Amino acid sequence: MGESLLLAFGFVLIFEGLMPMVAPSQWRAAVSRIAQFRDGQLRFVGLCAVLIGLLLISA
Repeated sequence: MGESLLLAFGFVLIFEGLMPMVAPSQWRAAVSRIAQFRDGQLRFVGLCAVLIGLLLISA
């Protein structure tokens, strides 16, 4: 279980690092727009991400 968790975390870091590495100015603009979201909007995005992740894991 521990190895799987580390592997999953490694993949998350790889995917999270791709955008700032490939297109840093677009990534900065996207983060700036996200920072302007209201709390409810951020929670909704987080909920969607969790649900999609759960669907992918259970598939």
